Amino acid sequence: MQLLPVKRALVSVTDKTGITELGQFLSSMEVEIISTGGTKKMLQDSGVTVTSVSDITGFPEILGGRVKTLHPHIHAGVLADKDNPEHMDTLDSMNIQPIDIVCVNLYAFEQAVQDDPGIEKAVEQIDIGGPTLLRAAAKNHASICVLPDPEFYQPCMDMLRDKKGIDLDFRIKTASFTFAKTSRYDQVISGYFNQKI
Repeated sequence: MQLLPVKRALVSVTDKTGITELGQFLSSMEVEIISTGGTKKMLQDSGVTVTSVSDITGFPEILGGRVKTLHPHIHAGVLADKDNPEHMDTLDSMNIQPIDIVCVNLYAFEQAVQDDPGIEKAVEQIDIGGPTLLRAAAKNHASICVLPDPEFYQPCMDMLRDKKGIDLDFRIKTASFTFAKTSRYDQVISGYFNQKI
């Protein structure tokens, strides 16, 4: 798919820089926004209509927030190849709607462990759902756009405004950035654990 039209976006960020502007823009383009926690509240407070992830999954957030987006109704919507009729038929038969943008950034693990709070507290700052969503969307860049950093918000908005979709070159660029970012994230966590050995 060369030009990706956008109807649904999953937005869940730790770094909230620019997220209100992005949310308001997507809303003005009649994009359904799915979100969780603090991001959802911030967007709603700015006047953006937001669908809760739990409304999509039919399942509440559990384990103190450790499990929110890890659900087939989210990940099937992220990983479906929109050019594959079998994938789209499967979504349709299971009443799952595809997702077109994943806008996620990660828990700030590196900052959280600067003062070494201890390993038990440190592990709570290891993001699981975020890297999973980022990597899934980056893998499926042919059918979805991943926005892993605020630097990509304005170019994405400009493209949606001008082209009414997101082109493949931009999606490849953000996918490449995503894999580099998640790789570095894992290296930082590994480095922290190595210090404890």
